[in-house]
Amino acid sequence: MQEKIGIYGTGTIGSGQATLTIGNGCETVVIGHSKGGQERCRRAVARNWDDLIAAGLATEAAKTAALERMTITDDPAALAGCTFVFEAVSEDLAVKRQVYQTIRTHGGGDVIIASCTSSLGAEELGDLCGDPEHFLVAHPFQPVHLQPLVEVVPCGATTEDTMARAKALLERLGRQVVTLKKSVPGFLVNRFAQALFRESLDLLEKDVATPADIDRAVKYAVGMRYASIGLLEYFDAVGFELERAIAENVYPTLCNTDKIQKIVSDGIRDGRTGQKAGEGLYRWDEDSLADFRVRLQEPFLKSVENWSARK
Repeated sequence: MQEKIGIYGTGTIGSGQATLTIGNGCETVVIGHSKGGQERCRRAVARNWDDLIAAGLATEAAKTAALERMTITDDPAALAGCTFVFEAVSEDLAVKRQVYQTIRTHGGGDVIIASCTSSLGAEELGDLCGDPEHFLVAHPFQPVHLQPLVEVVPCGATTEDTMARAKALLERLGRQVVTLKKSVPGFLVNRFAQALFRESLDLLEKDVATPADIDRAVKYAVGMRYASIGLLEYFDAVGFELERAIAENVYPTLCNTDKIQKIVSDGIRDGRTGQKAGEGLYRWDEDSLADFRVRLQEPFLKSVENWSARK
């Protein structure tokens, strides 16, 4: 089935999703309520294409043709005939409920709503949408147009046909689909990330290592190792006996707090909240932000070689 795609939301996720869909030849309608948000989305999509052109992965002609496949508007009537809509609005249940009602009103009769949520449960959201049989979570990762992983999470009412259509579309877009059997807070990847964040912040508070050395350890051990083999594959390679011995030594010392650490609370209090503030665990200026943006994209650029409409 050839899906007609809509995207509800013009932020970072929505603009990345639009870059991906138009880059694969899909006519795409993007809904954004504010003129400012619509213009930022248009600029973000164009900049994404400029990055690909600079990397030799796309052409100016492809960019021009792709942008012509994208309609950005505040008129939800533009969703008429859309059969698959990615919802990428704020993590607010009241906002999402209203958006789902709008999609159901203006989209096709069996339109699938795929929420890009990273924190709200599939069951909770499915209850809001009025047609949970055609609802699921399709959680992407940044940069959305380059990072291929998508976590697909059904709610209890999601039909097999809905799951099959979602998987077919995502695979057509070159995504690596991970399917959860049921919804849990944080799904898979954010649970892994929060475990690493919690332990890393605890090590910082205990003055065990600097942020740079913790990041270096993660990049060159965890990151490089698990780029080619799986975490649980490695567990089997090490063997249960040795892993048990390591666990008996390490588990009792791991951070197990269920509250946000003081280093985060103090940062919020003092305005040191990360990149947007210019300081968090690191200091951020224009050069370091630009360098971060390049490094964020670099591992995934080759995925663009499979886009159907990049030249």
